[in-house]
Amino acid sequence: MALSEVLFLPDNKKITVRPGTTLLDAGRKARVNIRTRCGAKAACLMCKVQVTDASGLAPMNVNERLKLGSQADEGYRLACQARVIGQVQVTVPEDPLKAAIRAQLARQAEDDDLF
Repeated sequence: MALSEVLFLPDNKKITVRPGTTLLDAGRKARVNIRTRCGAKAACLMCKVQVTDASGLAPMNVNERLKLGSQADEGYRLACQARVIGQVQVTVPEDPLKAAIRAQLARQAEDDDLF
């Protein structure tokens, strides 16, 4: 059985996994932080990731498609549901709290530059 390779961006971490592994499990193995709260049951929708070429993933199941709605057509997948079957590149969105803190620190740095 051939192994599959997953590249997680923006961390630039690459991991080799067995086909059928979920992106969430691959991310954990690669030490990539993919947020989740529901125990991989497709309930919290926190594990959304973006994939530009989904050919390295198994097709969406009905539950995942229903949960994602129109975002499914924009390349989003639920990491807890998407199963790797080939090579795939995944973009993990920045944690909203980290993004807010980073934005606040940037604003403070700009304010400091003014004085």
